[in-house]
Amino acid sequence: MRQPNPAKNLRVAIIAGGVAAGMVGLSYAAVPLYRLFCQVTGFGGTTQRAEAAPERATDSIISVRFDANTSGNLAWSFHAVQTSLTVKVGEQNMAYYKATNISDQPVTGTAVFNVTPVQAGAYFNKIQCFCFTEQTLEPGQSIEMPVSFFVDPDMLEDADAAGIKEITLSYTFYPVDKPKAVSEAPSTAPGSVTN
Repeated sequence: MRQPNPAKNLRVAIIAGGVAAGMVGLSYAAVPLYRLFCQVTGFGGTTQRAEAAPERATDSIISVRFDANTSGNLAWSFHAVQTSLTVKVGEQNMAYYKATNISDQPVTGTAVFNVTPVQAGAYFNKIQCFCFTEQTLEPGQSIEMPVSFFVDPDMLEDADAAGIKEITLSYTFYPVDKPKAVSEAPSTAPGSVTN
């Protein structure tokens, strides 16, 4: 009968523990890594961030539709101020969404977003957006929230995206259980209105 080798068993246990710890670490990193992948590639209709629009717009025109949704457990009314805009590819544009807290207590929300068709995600750039930060609304408060954007002219050179004539920008607001510090979550934005 073979005798157990304590040194060998300890080494196997350490390796198994290291593998398990590595798997736990990778599972925690999966969401941020996936988010980064989507932001870089536009995968799944994820939009891009930019500092400024190109210096010159093209003569090509595209329609941008605006969609607004809220989670069932967020006591807000949320809608696009305009339903669509016709824009030049490469031109900086501004659209507004309006949110109203219809509850009797302060509520903080955060927006997730995407564009369809998904091929347009890599070319839809946001310069300024309410979705970059949490939004806190007092009871009955309404605010108009801007999104400054442009469609990258490189889309016209992409065989998969060049034929797109309409892009839908969609937001869904969800409640935030533990809001960041009040100083980090602006309760007002340009054009904000308080009832």
